[in-house]
Amino acid sequence: MGFNFNRLTVKAQEIVQSAIEITQNNNNQIIEPEHLLAAMLQDKSNIAYSLLQKTGGNIDNVKIKINELLEKLPKVSGSGIGNQQMSNSTAKLFDIAAEEARSLKDEYVSNEHILIALSEDKGNAGQLLRDNGISRNIILSALKDVRGNQRVTSQNPEDTYKALEKYGRNLNEAATQGKLDPVIGRDEEIRRVLQVLSRRTKNNPVLIGEPGVGKTAIAEGLAHRIISGDVPENLKSKQIIALDMGALVAGTQFRGQFEERMKAVLKEVQSSNGEIILFIDELHTLIGAGAVSGSMDAANILKPA
Repeated sequence: MGFNFNRLTVKAQEIVQSAIEITQNNNNQIIEPEHLLAAMLQDKSNIAYSLLQKTGGNIDNVKIKINELLEKLPKVSGSGIGNQQMSNSTAKLFDIAAEEARSLKDEYVSNEHILIALSEDKGNAGQLLRDNGISRNIILSALKDVRGNQRVTSQNPEDTYKALEKYGRNLNEAATQGKLDPVIGRDEEIRRVLQVLSRRTKNNPVLIGEPGVGKTAIAEGLAHRIISGDVPENLKSKQIIALDMGALVAGTQFRGQFEERMKAVLKEVQSSNGEIILFIDELHTLIGAGAVSGSMDAANILKPA
């Protein structure tokens, strides 16, 4: 029984389409693993490219060598162009990728699974990766770093990887790098926020006031205090992440996409064991945010959390 291409994630389908285009542009008739690897190296936005960077392998050399390998593949002309077929080794590659997805308890086959399968390939593409220090175990180690405990449960899993990094801004880092202005004259308010944050329950302070009076500045002042150690002992290791609602909502036109991103953010916050303080600027924007065709808005998703 052949591989079901409906099991591919959207990004994986894009890579396959890109590989077909590379095959056509190179006047090849057979789609080989080399074409898939070349497609992954072209698209810097996909997870496979991020993994290749994290492995510490020699990507520049891989890029040069893959083009040399493509040049050596048999070329066709005339009626043969545009009638691309998959080689047996490429078909087997997708079967191995499906096995990798199953072993990682993923529901869809994503680019990371195809990359792992490529690293085990017995042909030139796999050998090229291994020769440049990119093996299966190294990719799996990098994968754990990129996606943590997230699993591929939809066709857009990349939206949920490192969600806080994508949809949030670390105020501690910004304060360390001198990107936040010093806060003067808000000691009483900052002290009260620290008091509320230090409670065991009911520890979510909400800052209410007229526009421009300095509500956001209190969160920034808190970040300054944390990095300088001027906070109670229980708050010294905390990270303040400012949630970017614009980035969170952007591009979520279909039902379920926004909930997926929001839940990924909440999951990361919860799995930090209380080490992350989530700062939501303009709290009123949660009402109705991300609600399309009957799906829940951000406020309702946050309620149980």
